[in-house]
Amino acid sequence: MFMNRVPSIYSLVQTDEFAVPSAPVIGAPDKPVSEVVGHIVPRLTYATGPNPKAKRIRSFGDLQQPLVPDIDDAGWGSVSEADSDPFNDDRVPAPPSSDSMSFEQQTTSLLDSVLLAEWEDRAEEGLFRYDVTACPTKLVPGPYGFIAQCNEGRLSKKRPTEFRVDQVNQPWDSAKFNFTKALQKEVLFEVGGGQQSASLQFEPAAVVTASPNLVFINVSPIEYGHVLLVPRVLDSLTQLVDQESMRLALRFCQLADNPYFRMCYNSLGAYGTINHLHFQGYYLQAPFAVERAPTSPMTYTNKLYPAVKVSTLAEFPVRGLAFECSTDLMQLADLLADVCARLVKHNIPHNLFIADCGARVFLFPNGFAQAKAENRVPEDVLATQVDPASFEISGHIIMKRQQDYDALTQDSVWRLLSYASLSAEAFDSFLVTALGQ
Repeated sequence: MFMNRVPSIYSLVQTDEFAVPSAPVIGAPDKPVSEVVGHIVPRLTYATGPNPKAKRIRSFGDLQQPLVPDIDDAGWGSVSEADSDPFNDDRVPAPPSSDSMSFEQQTTSLLDSVLLAEWEDRAEEGLFRYDVTACPTKLVPGPYGFIAQCNEGRLSKKRPTEFRVDQVNQPWDSAKFNFTKALQKEVLFEVGGGQQSASLQFEPAAVVTASPNLVFINVSPIEYGHVLLVPRVLDSLTQLVDQESMRLALRFCQLADNPYFRMCYNSLGAYGTINHLHFQGYYLQAPFAVERAPTSPMTYTNKLYPAVKVSTLAEFPVRGLAFECSTDLMQLADLLADVCARLVKHNIPHNLFIADCGARVFLFPNGFAQAKAENRVPEDVLATQVDPASFEISGHIIMKRQQDYDALTQDSVWRLLSYASLSAEAFDSFLVTALGQ
């Protein structure tokens, strides 16, 4: 059920599907990213042009089914968009057999292959602070299927938060850690638009000429393939999403073309720990609880973004919104950027969770830090030292102590996450702020 480590791929020339002239190259591995211009990194370039469509959305909200279509179904990507209404496909897949398609067999996109090959290469080089593939993982019994991991390295070896937790918008501080201080050997590749061809183009050794969008390893990973997408890394962007960065994140997920890959964004105050704009992503070969949670459609309409459907989460420990769009990813990105800008203006900490290859995004206002400041979080919950950010809220619970991992139940997960949720009254106010109606 969970992600298994794939055999190491030292160069893409070892794969049959993609022929590249040479292995990917980092030209100055031991120099900081601040000096990356003029140096060599691998580059993936995607086509710019008509707004891209996403995979059909059909995996949403049915706790009665043990499986989630498109995630548990080995037939991912085999059904065309024309087959049905993307919001109303009620077919249920047959449970996969024991010899169903493996993760490696489902990895088909060029971006996916480059990412995994390069990530494995950095693991072989010993660049991670611990071996995340050795961390115990289990399914928490219950209809939601929360997933728990015991990762003591996240407690002892993760970089501490250096910023205030009561302010979403904080100024750039070059003295604090940012990704320009990381070494270039932590970079996997550059990604950006510009090609006229409809397919991705790969250059194993490209010279950086401007502030690039870089994909880094997360040296304190949560799961297999844990990466950081950092837009325009040299432009000193603080941890605030805008239209351009949101478009990049959704396009990245679409190009990965893998239902097991999800991305997230954590604002400051919602357990974003670095004030340098970035998204996180990793692979988990199981549905997140939020992907199966029931929803209630809203009567929300926006003339600028008619292709986007908005719903509220129902029967979930953290109140939030679900944004869905399979016909125009850029409309979805632009609406999300607008909503996040409103939340920043009103100093509301928030998390984004991107699923369905970019076609579905969950947004959570996060009240955990405020609840802690007001002494509303019980001591036993505080003792776990779990500060729920996007991945935890969405259903992947990273426990930092063995005793907490061993004792975890669906009820205790629900209780922990509930302290991140706004009250019903506060959430109604949030909806007015976020959606303007």
